[in-house]
Amino acid sequence: MQKRQKAMPKNRKKMKPSLQDRGISRKDLLQKARNVKNDEFYTRYEDIEKEIARYDKTIWHRKTVFCNCDDGADENRSSAFARYFLGNFKTLGLKKLICTHYSRGRDLFMPGEKPYIFTKEDSPDQPEKKIFPQNYTGSFEDPLSLKILREEADIVCTNPPFSKAKEFWKILLESGKQFLIISNILNVKNDAYIPYFTAGKVRAGYNEADWYETPEKGLTRAAGYWFTNFPVKNRPKYKNLKILPLEAIPEKYKRFDDAGILLTDRNYIPGDYEKPFAVSVYPIVSGLLEKGFRILQEKQYRPYIQGREVFARLLIQKV
Repeated sequence: MQKRQKAMPKNRKKMKPSLQDRGISRKDLLQKARNVKNDEFYTRYEDIEKEIARYDKTIWHRKTVFCNCDDGADENRSSAFARYFLGNFKTLGLKKLICTHYSRGRDLFMPGEKPYIFTKEDSPDQPEKKIFPQNYTGSFEDPLSLKILREEADIVCTNPPFSKAKEFWKILLESGKQFLIISNILNVKNDAYIPYFTAGKVRAGYNEADWYETPEKGLTRAAGYWFTNFPVKNRPKYKNLKILPLEAIPEKYKRFDDAGILLTDRNYIPGDYEKPFAVSVYPIVSGLLEKGFRILQEKQYRPYIQGREVFARLLIQKV
């Protein structure tokens, strides 16, 4: 689900309090994303703009973009995804934009409005239009939404509800369409999603998406990240990876679990280590799989230290 952009001062990035200032650890933030019950938070326009700017514009040329997770489009009361693609329709050279609106009791964009499908085409004879199909729910799982996905869409770009992410990813990956979506960063080490990464069907995009707008127009945090099947080139976060000989990694950032598996932290990677070792999600989203390493098994690894289970990781090995 997506949100309307909230006007922010240009220097907001500098003013935004750090996690330490707010008394929140990264672990707290990840736990919040894991336990989130209310999916009614919406993507910021600036996060969409920042991510899409990283890709070559030619990927959008003459393509039909489908925003299928409550991406309402209605003048100035649109979701950020709808507003971005409407505002950049000519710049990106789009062929068609299709946005769906999901109606529910509480709505950020058009309170009380029925589900609809909005379309805009690159044709003077086909102006923007909105239709209200009978019995249409607006859900990405609705038969009509699935038909659009199969028969019209070239690229899916949206923020599916975290609580329905498994269903959404399954439908999306089975469609074979190209995509750029936001989802929980913890999906990287979730058994339901790991096979997509091991098969090379999904990779991390360029940026995190941690800030969202609520129906009350406030801001909330959740550990979101961009995921895609487009090529990712010159990833800036490569610099976060600390690929060193095992002996050069500080002792406090490496240890062995009860099974003898090496665990490393803080993006330290033993470049000369041939055996399997376990890492968190952060080296993966920083591009480790593009640096000569692979995920070894299609399920998360649960290490034990002195008989006590510590946080789950991914089992990695040098190719």
